[in-house]
Amino acid sequence: MNLHFIAIGGSAMHNLALALLQKGYQITGSDDTIFQPSKSRLEKKGLLPPAFGWFPEKITSNLDAVILGMHAKADNPELLKAKELGVKIFSYPEFLYEQSKDKTRVVIGGSHGKTTITSMILHVLNYHEIDVDYMVGAQLEGFETMVKLTSENEFIVLEGDEYLSSPIDLRPKFHLYKPNIALLSGISWDHINVFPTFENYVEQFSIFTNSLINGGIMVYNEEDEIVKQVVETSERPIKKYPYRTPDFKIVNGTTFIETPEGEMPLEFFGKHNLQNMAGAKWVCQNMGVGEDEFYEAIATFKGASKRLEKIAESKSTVVFKDFAHSPSKVEATTKAVKNQYQERTVLACLELHTYSSLNADFLKEYQSALDSADMAVVFYSPHAVEIKKLEKVTKQQIKDAFNREDLIIYTNPDEFKSFLFSQNFNNTALLLMSSGNYGGLDFDKFKEIVV
Repeated sequence: MNLHFIAIGGSAMHNLALALLQKGYQITGSDDTIFQPSKSRLEKKGLLPPAFGWFPEKITSNLDAVILGMHAKADNPELLKAKELGVKIFSYPEFLYEQSKDKTRVVIGGSHGKTTITSMILHVLNYHEIDVDYMVGAQLEGFETMVKLTSENEFIVLEGDEYLSSPIDLRPKFHLYKPNIALLSGISWDHINVFPTFENYVEQFSIFTNSLINGGIMVYNEEDEIVKQVVETSERPIKKYPYRTPDFKIVNGTTFIETPEGEMPLEFFGKHNLQNMAGAKWVCQNMGVGEDEFYEAIATFKGASKRLEKIAESKSTVVFKDFAHSPSKVEATTKAVKNQYQERTVLACLELHTYSSLNADFLKEYQSALDSADMAVVFYSPHAVEIKKLEKVTKQQIKDAFNREDLIIYTNPDEFKSFLFSQNFNNTALLLMSSGNYGGLDFDKFKEIVV
């Protein structure tokens, strides 16, 4: 096939382009800007556009299809040309479905834990040399790309994002996959710019549940009351498998779980991650992996990139970077670090970076999210608020929202960095939570100061 990508530089888009090139397709693409690591990865394979911008002349009737990324706008000149010529236009998830409609589709959904659960499943399958197609939202150890597509593999494992499919297809991505096996990890209101009410957001997960094929399998977290209600009230003729947090204990900073073979130490920690593991186990067992085989493999899982990722450690200090930004993720991650390092001072830093987190009405959802931390810091950029065309947020509003009087707040990245690097990190667990980078924080610097 001869395919053109509009907005090829996106994290998901460039990985799909690389996967299809590997499959033998002819690929071209455009974008108005491309950042690292997408830029060098596309360049290495000869897919980096020679110039940034949109070039309608690239769209010809010789194309089999155009794949449209969310970064593009509805009035994109290349998109308009494709419509004019009648070239088939796919969103990213639509094309993934086209590539997988003859496979067994395993889709991992939920407001949180998707990437970790998908990573756990792929880690276990890879450990046992079971080859599958996949799409995951983070770069995994032992995997060259975040997307793999073949003609021969029986299974495809897809991370099921509830965000929109494309500028001209406003359905959530995970509505398009029609799973044979699905998982729901949790439902916690997010993306308020798209789903303005909690009820509207929850409805998307009901639609997802009802999109399973007849006789399909739904694995779900029964400790999440909303998930439990969504799945158990569905009248779709599907099999339902609930999971919950397994029994565990923490000994000298290591988490142990009970298995049929006895106690087993894990490389990761946190109640939410143990919950994720329980869900991944059910999915793997429905893909033909035995319970003992699952535990053997998961014992070597160190975690997904940017998900409680340990970036520096010494005898008395540990530093974690985490993608957490929604209230439920922030609370779960902070609590997990405090439980794991009860004898240490937990310094939790959160950057409010997303549209939802910078919305004055949504801020109240963060109440108590940082309560488990001994010291709590919030950083946000007033400039980011302006860019997103939101109402100004004051420091007092943030303090009130988190319901924490001793909350430290920074709006200047240099002042935040000065504060951070002036701390005595002895006997400390530092947690840096953000989907951004705190206005240019050099995370590698912690490897130099934590020795």
